[in-house]
Amino acid sequence: MATENLIKQAEEVEALSSIYGDDWTTESEAARSYSVRIVENKNEVILYVTMPVDYPSQSPPKYELSAPWMERKAKTKLHHTLDEVYLENVGENVVFQWAEKIREVLQAIKPPEKKVVQKQRSIESLDMTLLKINCPEITHGQVIVDRKSSFQGHAAEVHCMEDVNAVLSKLKLNKKIINATHNMYAYRIERKTAKGVSILQDCDDDGEAHAGGRMLHLMQILDQKNTIVVVSRWYGGIQLGPDRFRHINNATRQVIQQAGLLKK
Repeated sequence: MATENLIKQAEEVEALSSIYGDDWTTESEAARSYSVRIVENKNEVILYVTMPVDYPSQSPPKYELSAPWMERKAKTKLHHTLDEVYLENVGENVVFQWAEKIREVLQAIKPPEKKVVQKQRSIESLDMTLLKINCPEITHGQVIVDRKSSFQGHAAEVHCMEDVNAVLSKLKLNKKIINATHNMYAYRIERKTAKGVSILQDCDDDGEAHAGGRMLHLMQILDQKNTIVVVSRWYGGIQLGPDRFRHINNATRQVIQQAGLLKK
């Protein structure tokens, strides 16, 4: 069965390479990892797939989506759509169906009107000016690289939600960071009230399931307060499995320490 699967995979890869041309990339022949670039309405999605030995007979390819411009809800919906496509084609090759389903989703997106775009640009320009004055200092950590995937932490001292939003907005102005596959974050803020001390805390996975929660848990263990940490991940086309969470936690702790915020 394994030999039959590998034959079907080779035939599928050959066909996809022919169909998509330069938009099809072999990330790693040894790991059987590939990517396909889909562009419609000036929006781009890169679909990364890794074909396990038991694909297509028993399991689907492992996949990740790179679409930094897409909102989290839309990306989650697209994930569910691709999962449904696989369930409708269990035991068959599905990468082509996935790529074309992504194309359908992109074709359904209406381009914004020119007036709206101009209004957004003036608001962004104003926000940039304010951020230069009010944004807390951000420390950028060392880059961790594993099998072509890169992880980098960013940390700042924050004392209110305005600080948190300023840090997140400032990071989004960086083209490299905004183009990361995931930008997960967690923060904890100590608030003193008449009733005592409370902790305001939250996190966001940005498509990397459970990552934000793990970052927040680490900060709780460290008893870290008045701190926000954002970890950017640039996916390299090879699945890392649980190792990705180790790198995310290491990037979190390292940048907190580098910023001088690590509680002793």
